Amino acid sequence: MTLLDQLNQENIKKNAPLAERMRARTLDEFYGQEHLLGPGRLLRRAVEADRLTSSIFYGPPGCGKTTLAHVIAAHTKSAFARMNAVTSGVGDVREVLEQAAQRRAMYGQSTYLLLDECHRWNKAQSDSILPAIEEGLIRFIGSTTENPMISMTPAIVSRCRVFAFRPLTDQNVRAILLSAIADRERGLGDMNVHIDVDALSHIVRVANGDVRSALNALELAALTTPTGRDGIHITLSVAEESIQKPVVRCDYTLFYDMLSAFCKSLRGSDSDAALFWFSRLLYAGADPRMLARRIIAHASEDVGLANPIAMLQAVAAGQALELIGMPEARLPLSQAIIAICESPKSNSVVCAIDAAMADAESARGQVPPPLRDTHYKGADRLGAGGGYLYPHDYPGHWVKQQYMPDEIKDHEYYHPSDQGHEAKIHKHEK
Repeated sequence: MTLLDQLNQENIKKNAPLAERMRARTLDEFYGQEHLLGPGRLLRRAVEADRLTSSIFYGPPGCGKTTLAHVIAAHTKSAFARMNAVTSGVGDVREVLEQAAQRRAMYGQSTYLLLDECHRWNKAQSDSILPAIEEGLIRFIGSTTENPMISMTPAIVSRCRVFAFRPLTDQNVRAILLSAIADRERGLGDMNVHIDVDALSHIVRVANGDVRSALNALELAALTTPTGRDGIHITLSVAEESIQKPVVRCDYTLFYDMLSAFCKSLRGSDSDAALFWFSRLLYAGADPRMLARRIIAHASEDVGLANPIAMLQAVAAGQALELIGMPEARLPLSQAIIAICESPKSNSVVCAIDAAMADAESARGQVPPPLRDTHYKGADRLGAGGGYLYPHDYPGHWVKQQYMPDEIKDHEYYHPSDQGHEAKIHKHEK
């Protein structure tokens, strides 16, 4: 490396964003992910022994996935190549693989390839790297915020160990921010920054586990605040201006996870949780009509005849959504949510129709003659309607007769529970 290249690299590092400068350099400097990197944990043992095989780091933004890849490469003295799946193609992969082959042949050095946003690669791009992973030419580390089991090609996932990262805790983020304020080499130590406790707490809270967002906010606050007699003083108002309200991450996987949590909260009679997930889904941009459809479905699936009014509430809320729109319709929708959660529960309706559908798919039974259509001339000559008993001619407006095909005449689908209104049906049947 020439002197000019060396100076250029030093200038790049010096002018890099604070979040880039403060990346952990060793495992001891790394914050969070104790479930992966705590003493004796598999990932830590693999890194320390230089035995880490191709892996996928999966987790939310700003939790340390890319940083850990850099730490691993530095710790193992391996070469390190970084690509982004959005901008790289098969040609870029070939170049990295050629360089990796030369290093291995000439110096016996391993190469780590970090691929950011690895879920963005298509099948052709993924296939181009498979042989190199299999023969150990490179140690692949894919970094993604989306569930690799869904978003990535199975061929890549099957050859990698998946490590699920978690958001950093507030304590982790606070410690990193204080370290950045004090660090004279890479942080803001030379700027004499002072931050109020409530200002620091606000940045930590709004960052919600994303340390990159927190460090960017801290740097912006420090660089835009005039220097006073005692240095740079970051107040709560400055902190509030420096960190944006977070955009709710809602990728394909998370959307369906939140929808599942909403539905299970309805079924589980937890009004607070159901309202929370309903709100999260709305905030993330979910179509309220889709949520209204789920509310109506659960009014039958999980409440049913235990409280028939729940269905009326749900349908009325759906109609209100069409009539008045959002945001006002959040009120009748929330009312229906609470009504479903607080109602007695019964799944007898869904069990009944599922059992009937199963018989409908397999049974070939004929319609019993008494139940057949008689509106056309000559129906009686075919035996249609013969022997039909008109229920209203009998006491209680009911008479025992066979309505099912002979093949399944003894099958029963509806079994009322002993919950709510359905308990009356249950008692009547007995």
